[in-house]
Amino acid sequence: MPKVFVHGNPETAAIWDDLVGELAARGVNDVVRLSPPGFGAPVPDGFGATAADYRRWLVDSLETLDGPIDVVAHDWGAGHLFGALWARGDLVRSWAADCAGLLHPDYQWHDAAVAWQTPEIGEQVVDAMATMGPDVLAPALVDQGMTPAAAQASAAAFNDDMARCVLALYRSAVQPAMAELGAELMATPPARGLVFVAPEDTYAGDTRQMIEVAERLGAATVELPGCGHWWMMQRPDLAADALVAHWVAG
Repeated sequence: MPKVFVHGNPETAAIWDDLVGELAARGVNDVVRLSPPGFGAPVPDGFGATAADYRRWLVDSLETLDGPIDVVAHDWGAGHLFGALWARGDLVRSWAADCAGLLHPDYQWHDAAVAWQTPEIGEQVVDAMATMGPDVLAPALVDQGMTPAAAQASAAAFNDDMARCVLALYRSAVQPAMAELGAELMATPPARGLVFVAPEDTYAGDTRQMIEVAERLGAATVELPGCGHWWMMQRPDLAADALVAHWVAG
């Protein structure tokens, strides 16, 4: 049963290193890391980098794997997963994700997302991120909760391709796009799910929104006390325990 891990923005698959290590210590080794195009993986010719494009990318990637599949997703990886669950929920045995608040009807995009969604301002922001270089960007990511190794890998991957994908992705998801996806998913809840609730995560919606979405999706929740957006690096032990219990229960 492959355990598929999907990351988000501005990241590479290195964000999973500590959690994958904790899972290996618990006997879980069938891990597959999928890197979305532009985020540690090449961007195919003609790839538009919209939410719909990433949904199709994830569905196509899951179709190549022998099931049943358990998916773990973070940040926009969770957004891609929610889209894939709506389109092809039959491909997934179970899912675990953060950022469930994105699907809440009251969710409002965070300040960085609003900047990326704004013409001209978004271009200025991603250009600045791409030109500052890893020596400047990596420490900023560490300050927000990444490990130094993951921050260095993610900062080194922030190039013009990632910058273009960031803009296209966020601009395709201006509200009510995510709220509409949430309504569709909640109308027909997908496979058995688990929502990670990191109380200090300022990007994923507030705790109330995350818990309400989980309830409406029929998903369990696990709170990671004191954790923020990069919980998988802050408390990989707690996350690994929750995932193993989630998979065993299924």
